[in-house]
Amino acid sequence: MNTSIDLPEMKVFAAVVTDGSFTTAAERLGTDKARVSRIIRRMEEKLGAQLLTRSTRRLNVTEVGRDYFERAVSILTAAEAAEAAVAQQSKEPKGLLKITAGSEFGTMVVDKWIAAFLGLAPKVTVEAEYTNRLVDIIHEGFDVAIRVGTLEDSGLSARRLGEVDYGLYAAPNYLNRSPAPSSVSDLKHHDLIMKTIRGRSSWTLVKGTNTEKVAPSPRCAVNSTIAAKNLTLAGLGIAQLPRFMAAPHVADGTLSNVLVGWAEVPAPVHAVFASSRYMDPKVRSFVDHCLSAFKRNGGNSL
Repeated sequence: MNTSIDLPEMKVFAAVVTDGSFTTAAERLGTDKARVSRIIRRMEEKLGAQLLTRSTRRLNVTEVGRDYFERAVSILTAAEAAEAAVAQQSKEPKGLLKITAGSEFGTMVVDKWIAAFLGLAPKVTVEAEYTNRLVDIIHEGFDVAIRVGTLEDSGLSARRLGEVDYGLYAAPNYLNRSPAPSSVSDLKHHDLIMKTIRGRSSWTLVKGTNTEKVAPSPRCAVNSTIAAKNLTLAGLGIAQLPRFMAAPHVADGTLSNVLVGWAEVPAPVHAVFASSRYMDPKVRSFVDHCLSAFKRNGGNSL
């Protein structure tokens, strides 16, 4: 038999003494008088002492009961303060946040998210690993992964942040030598700079409900989007680039968008983490911050 008094029982006793009535205490606690009476009787049996004396008209607290009441109130107050402190701490992001992302997206986008986030969360420190391998965030000890593209079914939780838009771009000095294409079929007459994926290089371009496949022999094939951008800036041909990567160069006139509207289907961007039910405040806060970064960009795409 359990002879220790638990906090809910202590709370009932304190309510009875404070209210001076079984009925009033029961109403405040959202229960019935009979249950309150049973709890007090069980407490007295556990303690081996009478806490209250009852008559048809009055409820009195014994000397032992008064001493127990004062100690119980002190314990309940301390417990409430402890719960409040934990609740407050649980809302504040703090501690080490371990992040992983793809090499290029990490250095060009996630870096900026981290810099802004650290300004908002002074008690958080960050370790970031940018790699193009698929990281096992559970076994490798990461809190969150930022992933671009279709997610594999891993059993992890994920939150869609937005998507990456693409476009076709060329440098003005290339277009001076080779007039801009007016249709997708014209691309076969152009020098193309293509990013290889597992050794394959091709584009599936979409505009509205139209889809065109482009799979020629590229003038240059690279495994890095940044390298493709650099070669495009050098005037070597037409490349497909993420809009966020090309936008600054379009703005300063060093790149031009060709075949406007034709591009690969936008790639989804997700934050991936262990559990959406028990998210650490620093993880939840960072994921919310990343989502806000997309919204600040003017929508759900980069």
